[in-house]
Amino acid sequence: MPLLDPTSWQPGALSGPRHTVTEPATGDALGTVALAGAADVARAAEAARAAQAEWARQPHFVRAGVLRKAGDLFTAHAGELREWIVRESGSVPGKADFELHVAAQECYEAAALASRPAGQVLPSEAPRLSYTRRVPVGVVGVISPFNAPLILSIRSVAPALALGNAVVLKPDPRTAVCGGLSLAAVFAEAGLPEGLLHVLPGGADTGAALVADPRVPVISFTGSTAAGRAVGEAAGRHLKRAHLELGGNSALVVLEDADLDAVISTAAWGSFFHQGQICMTTGRHLVHASLYEEYVERLAAKAESLAVGDPHRAHVHLGPLIDDGQLAKVHGLVEASTAAGAKLAAGGTHEDRFYRPTVLAGVDDHTPAYAEEVFGPVAPVRAFSTVDEAAALAAAGAYGLSLGIVTRDAARGLDLAERIPTGIVHINDQTVNDEAVAPFGGIAASGTGARFGGEANLEAFTDVRWTTVRGDVAPYPF
Repeated sequence: MPLLDPTSWQPGALSGPRHTVTEPATGDALGTVALAGAADVARAAEAARAAQAEWARQPHFVRAGVLRKAGDLFTAHAGELREWIVRESGSVPGKADFELHVAAQECYEAAALASRPAGQVLPSEAPRLSYTRRVPVGVVGVISPFNAPLILSIRSVAPALALGNAVVLKPDPRTAVCGGLSLAAVFAEAGLPEGLLHVLPGGADTGAALVADPRVPVISFTGSTAAGRAVGEAAGRHLKRAHLELGGNSALVVLEDADLDAVISTAAWGSFFHQGQICMTTGRHLVHASLYEEYVERLAAKAESLAVGDPHRAHVHLGPLIDDGQLAKVHGLVEASTAAGAKLAAGGTHEDRFYRPTVLAGVDDHTPAYAEEVFGPVAPVRAFSTVDEAAALAAAGAYGLSLGIVTRDAARGLDLAERIPTGIVHINDQTVNDEAVAPFGGIAASGTGARFGGEANLEAFTDVRWTTVRGDVAPYPF
């Protein structure tokens, strides 16, 4: 029996307008969902708060059991869920499989959180027991984007639930199914009690209502830096925590001793994986001058060799961009870059939403596709002459999410990484990596630091409570 049946969705269950879920590769309708309005957010937050207290009182093994079952279900229903990720988000099947693998692992890791030590015993000057205890925050609001919809929802939803919270999830309406309804279906089958997970697809107004709701003390947001600033500002006004994982313009630094036979595949993956619609995408290729010309030539040849098309109906390397707005943004940045003097070494063309992987040479600080986050399959390449220059170029700009360094001398790569502020570093790898066990997050315009994985999840989704216990009532001088 299918886990997700579009005919069973209730468009009238939410107060907002009906929204057609479309396939970006073809424009075909995949189903219809209802969008949520402010009144729906209020109702969901109230229901979540009412259900959360009993969930928090459940023994840790009960919560862990639900999370483990959810992880198993992502694997058991992989075929069905893979098709939704491919068709709804434009992912190639391999990327969909990666999302499903990470989703299962996020659930298993979250299950382990439920039994983590809950606090510390503290020394005290008074004759009393003094200790800290981590307690659930209550209701967690999760706002997730379209690009890796399953991963970027589950990595907040799973740990928040495991730690005794309820969740209100607002997925991007473009990926309402694989980023939202699929999670609801999995957790319902896993035995999560009713009222603990509410899925409210919607736009910016729905997100704003979620951030403003006084029953939601913590917001976990993944999305653009511009939207993240608005979320952070609103959360500050309401005196609530906002964990922000935002955009990036990550650099791949290729030192003069790099093996080009090995690095070109790595470099192409960093820029072209999922059509470049990844926050960690390699947005700047910084290559030593001695390798620059050959690097551009070989990366362009690799780009030209990649197949672009409908990932549901053909074996391709790149699928479509998510919608016409994203297509216009990407192509506009490429055209502005060539107008500013960059050389188009490969790509720069599209058929419908299928954008060819693009390589730009001769870029500088004023090249739009180099200076800004493109969120498309575009690889700007720039030469440097010294390690000092490479460090300065990689550290420049507003973002600080991920960094890749390629060199035959790993110690030298680590030394260079120490000079470049960033939340994530990969030596001899490209910038796009993710594991459920690892902390994830950026600095500066890329967000408010690591908030996923182990201790980071404990910090994100619990509060620390100080408790003291005395055998007798404490005496005081008046």
